[in-house]
Amino acid sequence: MNLMNVEPSWAWAPYEPSLESPWNLSAAAHLFRRAGFGANRQELEDALKLSPSEVVADLVRAEETSDFQTEMQSLLRAALATGNVRQLAAQWAYRMLHTPAPLLEKMTLFWHGHFATSAVKVNDVRLMQTQNTLLRRHALGNFKELAIEISRDPAMLLYLDSATNRKSHPNENYAREIMELFCLGEGNYTEQDIRELARCFTGWEIKRNRFRFNRYQHDSGEKTVLGIPGVESGEEAIRVVTDDPNAPRFIVRKLVRFFVLDEPEPGDELLAPLAAQLRENAMDIGPTVQRILASNLFFSPLARGRKVRSPVELGIGFLRVFDGSTDFFQLADALDQLGQGLFTPPSVKGWDGGRTWINSSTLLGRANLIHRMLNGEKTRFGKQSLADYFAASGVDSIDEVADFLQSSLFAVPIPRPATERLRELARKNQDSTWVNLAVHAFCTLPEFQVA
Repeated sequence: MNLMNVEPSWAWAPYEPSLESPWNLSAAAHLFRRAGFGANRQELEDALKLSPSEVVADLVRAEETSDFQTEMQSLLRAALATGNVRQLAAQWAYRMLHTPAPLLEKMTLFWHGHFATSAVKVNDVRLMQTQNTLLRRHALGNFKELAIEISRDPAMLLYLDSATNRKSHPNENYAREIMELFCLGEGNYTEQDIRELARCFTGWEIKRNRFRFNRYQHDSGEKTVLGIPGVESGEEAIRVVTDDPNAPRFIVRKLVRFFVLDEPEPGDELLAPLAAQLRENAMDIGPTVQRILASNLFFSPLARGRKVRSPVELGIGFLRVFDGSTDFFQLADALDQLGQGLFTPPSVKGWDGGRTWINSSTLLGRANLIHRMLNGEKTRFGKQSLADYFAASGVDSIDEVADFLQSSLFAVPIPRPATERLRELARKNQDSTWVNLAVHAFCTLPEFQVA
């Protein structure tokens, strides 16, 4: 099967399980890896009692419980009190692991990479967390509303210099990025559009850590943006940009790459049904995400194992499969070292992802992260050791460990020679340490790097 030959009508039609493509543990694990950060065995078995479309609908509808929100507010207060972005990153890692709404959190991470803003420049953890809360609130909501709100977000105003945009000297940074990186993509606007759009944002500033419109610094002259004359305010300009026909295609392309496959790049024809749906839904994101996750293409061999695990997916996903918990401060630091520092994306482009996650240095770092989590003093699996966790799950041999990992953690088959080598490892280590050694060895395989 080749992506170039895929019929769009088939690709985005609802997936119906068959003998060739069964709804089993492996398929459910694939869904939970992509639509969240993985799932434990009980969650996977519960999912198999429902149809794939029902599971996807539940993921889209899921919300944080009041108890979880209360717990997170307490952790947030403690993190913000330190003024330390590393502590803020640690609480977000905790949230990703324990959230009862994994798709909501996965989309929050998606938007953090899309509307990339870094604490390195903003240098205010409260503003960064305010933006994070904003992204979560709109994560599966309306893109037009999100685009307006993020444009007025204080952290974004500081990061892209919109807070100093004056009518005498319009700053084009944000205008360029909202067209190129946030809404339309290269080639779908002109330099004149950027200049006109920048004028719309003049007078936008921050007062007491909140957005404020300074009408004395606003250029009230007539502007024409993307061929639309008479645009006055920044809010009107954003509506013009998000109403442009290129916007839905640009967004669904990024969603397909995020959820389905890193490469090859999907063509416009394949994306057309999704772009049409997003446009017909007035840019409401949730229904389009639901269609992607419940589609034939998503569950096909073209999507299985066709994404490289990001550091967050690797670390959080590993823990979630085993009901794990660890030192989240160390975990957040490790994610940063592997290239995905939460609240500190490398540039306004966010993370490139895909093959860029993998090089000789990061491969070693990824193996070391698994080793630290397996052997960390604060790491627990279901509040016990990994050996006890496996024993409680009826997993007693190297073959059973391999089967467990294959169905829950691996997206592609574990090579049989690897299992043979680890069977010898288990024989040499008769005590419970063989479990940690074996799992770590499995997680250093090239096959583990893809999700």
